[in-house]
Amino acid sequence: MDRIYRHADLTVDQRHALLTAARTLAAEFAGTFGTETIERFLHSSYEEFAGRATVINYLPLLAERFARQQLRALARIEGKDPTGTPIVLFLCVHNAGRSQMALGFFTRLAGERALGWSGGSEPGEQINAAAIEVMRERGIDIAGEFPKPWTAEIVQAADVVVTMGCGDACPIYPGKRYLDWDLDDPDGKTVEQIRPIRDEIERRVRALLAELGVAVD
Repeated sequence: MDRIYRHADLTVDQRHALLTAARTLAAEFAGTFGTETIERFLHSSYEEFAGRATVINYLPLLAERFARQQLRALARIEGKDPTGTPIVLFLCVHNAGRSQMALGFFTRLAGERALGWSGGSEPGEQINAAAIEVMRERGIDIAGEFPKPWTAEIVQAADVVVTMGCGDACPIYPGKRYLDWDLDDPDGKTVEQIRPIRDEIERRVRALLAELGVAVD
């Protein structure tokens, strides 16, 4: 783990942030995973974003958040998560538009009654600015999200995998429930052009939650 904390590109504050992240995750998953597992996921998460992060100051935060998601997924796979909370994974190509809007609606509507994740086959560098704007019109802020890949643990832990345009790149696991949502890609479109896509995504998310028996806020 020293190789993360001593990375030449990191400031003293960023190294401290990674150490703090490791301690936070260790406390959060105490009794579920050991230090070695937690540090392995934090390291791999850091490396995932280090090569393409546009703002290096956010690297420790991105690494912590992605590591937490993967650890939660692993806990579900290994039967160490007794909550039984439904998990839905939204996948598209860049994880910068459709899947992020779907996750935004899902999280707002489901609250803590269901868990939503998202990912992309070719994660972009940042969330689509126009998608952020149209979601803000609905009172949902997705600006704090970040494009990220999926991992085997994340896909296997999901109860439902919703694909949106990732085609053959989308991971397929036997016995997993898949839904394919045929939606226009908002990339390169204006706010006016994205609004109908947003509204259709909301309609489908609400229908999915109703099908799962999850009450909405």
